[in-house]
Amino acid sequence: MTAPLGGAGAAPASLRELFLAFNRLALQGFGGVLPVAQRELVERHRWLTKDEFVEMLAISQVMPGPNVVNLALIFGDRAFGTRGALVALCGMLLAPLAVVLALTVLYVQFDRYPAVTGALRGMGAVAAGLILSTGLKLLVTLRRNVMGLPLCLGLAGLTVLGTAWLRLPLVWVIAGLGSIAIAIAWNRLKP
Repeated sequence: MTAPLGGAGAAPASLRELFLAFNRLALQGFGGVLPVAQRELVERHRWLTKDEFVEMLAISQVMPGPNVVNLALIFGDRAFGTRGALVALCGMLLAPLAVVLALTVLYVQFDRYPAVTGALRGMGAVAAGLILSTGLKLLVTLRRNVMGLPLCLGLAGLTVLGTAWLRLPLVWVIAGLGSIAIAIAWNRLKP
């Protein structure tokens, strides 16, 4: 085992348990896996604390690729090294890949029906709600953030204002406000 998992007190007992946990996670959170990842890894299995989850998620977000896939790789590596990273990745991707391929075949057959397109729009709204609820659950970790709760909430508010109200491209809003947040955190973390 590589670097032990921190304060949560538990870790996956085997590669099989790791694979099944990420497979279950991926199948539960189809289209919005982040909330399920938090629930499974922090609340259900207690393999991570909320703070550890937020730290891994932060690293996952700056890496190229989907956040939760990166999270699976990081967690698997911390639990069992390279084999763990690959097993967690397979658990995360194999079953959803089969489901997506099957749904694609079905969608091609039924895409002309308004109920089908409406259902897909509804799933998008559910995924957005799940992400929002996860953000609210993890809000308590901002109290210990180096920037403090008021500044973090202010930056989040400016992000929503810029993207939702002003309709600015997300990439530019994140690049601008993200740069400001990095500079502030960097300054406050200096010895």
